[in-house]
Amino acid sequence: MSTSASQPVHRGVFPVAPTIFDARGALDLDGQRRCIDFTIDAGSHGICILANFSEQFVLSDDERSLLMRTVLEHVDGRVPVIVTTTHFSSRICAERSRAAQDAAPPW
Repeated sequence: MSTSASQPVHRGVFPVAPTIFDARGALDLDGQRRCIDFTIDAGSHGICILANFSEQFVLSDDERSLLMRTVLEHVDGRVPVIVTTTHFSSRICAERSRAAQDAAPPW
């Protein structure tokens, strides 16, 4: 399979970042940023967010969007970020995929 120059090639280690919560069960965005920095500083080639391990199913749509924007802004292109957009509804999955694509910085 060949890739064009405009298509990034993803190779290496892309761990699934856990979602960080505070003691009340709310998103801990400062803790999330520290987790992302640790993952990058440890040498990961990229990061996956909002996957099953990330407890994506316990988050509201607003929390998912907030977490996605927070991580993408914080990573700021340092490494590729794969955003899981899974949903039982094809329409919602497509909407999530478009939102993730729109929120990502240009390669």
